Amino acid sequence: MRNIGKKSVLFVVLGFLPLLTQAQCAMCRAVLETQADGNAAEAINDGIVYLMIFPYLLMGGLGIFVWRELKKRKKKA
Repeated sequence: MRNIGKKSVLFVVLGFLPLLTQAQCAMCRAVLETQADGNAAEAINDGIVYLMIFPYLLMGGLGIFVWRELKKRKKKA
């Protein structure tokens, strides 16, 4: 019974998550639309690319670690 309560709370929190992200996107959009030159837009795009790199590096590192561990276990068996 307790597990159902935790799942429902998680479901509600995840349900409101898109609303929070849309608010942030609207703020960035408003700032970029007020800028006459493209320097701010280019800087924000560079920042987005920079932040996108880290999840891929973490998942790639984790994948390599798991692959090596599985390879070691197969070798021992």
